[in-house]
Amino acid sequence: MIKVGQIMSTFGNKGELKVFPLTDDPERFKKLKYVYLIMPDGDIKMHISSVRNHKNTVILSFKEVPDMSSAEKLRNIYICIEEEQLVKLPENHYFIFQIIGIEVYEKGIFLGKIQNVIQTGSNDVYVVKDNEKEILIPALKSIVLGIDLDEKKMFVSLPEGLVD
Repeated sequence: MIKVGQIMSTFGNKGELKVFPLTDDPERFKKLKYVYLIMPDGDIKMHISSVRNHKNTVILSFKEVPDMSSAEKLRNIYICIEEEQLVKLPENHYFIFQIIGIEVYEKGIFLGKIQNVIQTGSNDVYVVKDNEKEILIPALKSIVLGIDLDEKKMFVSLPEGLVD
């Protein structure tokens, strides 16, 4: 299951929910027929009946949530999809969840594992940590030579001065 949003609050009095999108394309909610809510007592499949954007959020309604009191119980719940529901990415593009935990190597030397991805305006930055240090690696084609998702490895060529 891949998190694509988090329910923030109710919206209006008809059971609509205000969702903070955890995806860089909030429009993707319009293409989904169903999602899963990660509830304390187990995942629940919910069918989307309407979607619209509102400022930096998404307003969703589910067929299974008829009113505001039902919607109120879903505050702070994560919305997830199955891997099969992911959109196809262009070649050499990856989802953040695929990158987290990958081992990073330069010329055969282990630099650490990707712990986080910082999304900046121009390019992502990989936060790579080992037991002793943290390295911030820009996600640029000139630096990232290749990624092997099966082996969970990334190969880089770092510019001089990036690592002390």
